[in-house]
Amino acid sequence: MGYLMKSGYGQMKLLGSRVPIEEALQDPKLDESKKQKLRLAQEAREFAEKELHLKSTKNYTSYVELGRPYVTYVVSAAYRWELKHYQWSYPFMGKMPYKGYFNEPDALEEEKELQQEDLDTYMRGVSAYSTLGWFNDPILSSMLRYDDYDLVNTIIHETVHTTLYIKNSADFNERLATFLGNKGAEQFYHKKEGTDSPTLKQIQNENADNKLFSLFISGELKDLEKWYKDLPAAERSESKRQERIHLIQEKFTKELQPQLKTDSYKKFPEAKLNNARLLLYKTYMQDLGDFERLYELLGKDYSRFIEQCKTLEKVKDPSQGLKDLIVSLSTHAKKE
Repeated sequence: MGYLMKSGYGQMKLLGSRVPIEEALQDPKLDESKKQKLRLAQEAREFAEKELHLKSTKNYTSYVELGRPYVTYVVSAAYRWELKHYQWSYPFMGKMPYKGYFNEPDALEEEKELQQEDLDTYMRGVSAYSTLGWFNDPILSSMLRYDDYDLVNTIIHETVHTTLYIKNSADFNERLATFLGNKGAEQFYHKKEGTDSPTLKQIQNENADNKLFSLFISGELKDLEKWYKDLPAAERSESKRQERIHLIQEKFTKELQPQLKTDSYKKFPEAKLNNARLLLYKTYMQDLGDFERLYELLGKDYSRFIEQCKTLEKVKDPSQGLKDLIVSLSTHAKKE
């Protein structure tokens, strides 16, 4: 209850700091570059609702100047000898593989306590998040540090969460929003700047890299999961575990990095990886190819794709339900 009360206070304080976008744009103290980003965010919001047919809300119609680089600090944890999330339970949302704090010291204290339980941990600052329709989410000054196309992607990503969020399925929800954020940003810049847009080309290259990395990390995580299961307890050591994780980075450098068109994953070889951080890649990037296959089967129709994904809301395992849906639609297409 203490955590929920503190989080509720932080959320109310944040919402109490909102000013309408129109007022922010008239503020002489607000930097012109931030005003440009606010206008772009409004374009992205309108595009998400009118062109992509995502849920229409009052989200992103107000602005908050945070005065700090991140809005929250999120702690994730995982078991050392099993590629499995440590999860927290929340009212309404169900189980989630992370815990957020408005104050960095609170997040660091949580991380320290989890480490004392012999868990892998990863703490990171977060620039944007969705309240899933419970409140009218503002644009945050932390979001304005993004490149233009990343800001557009983020607005669409978070609007996907408001449109469809399946309880107790955090990994599926994040992969869905990642996939649709990428596709939506591509469509936005195709309409805004045309087929010869350098921004569009950059997005297409990043999306192509995301596909390659998703395929790579999906295979590596499945292999690591098997390695954990097959390794006898008597042979376990932290040095052996770190050596095995480092092999993933070595393989990335030798086999995947030369194929990439952008610098999106340039920090991966030097990242301090553990199970908590690897599971973050699983949450956002594993098996994005399944979403791509469904998208192709539906003629790259964004709205139809969303409607088909909504049929997975009552399925016990949405990821498996997605695979089953692909098989069903493929079989139907062949019969026709």
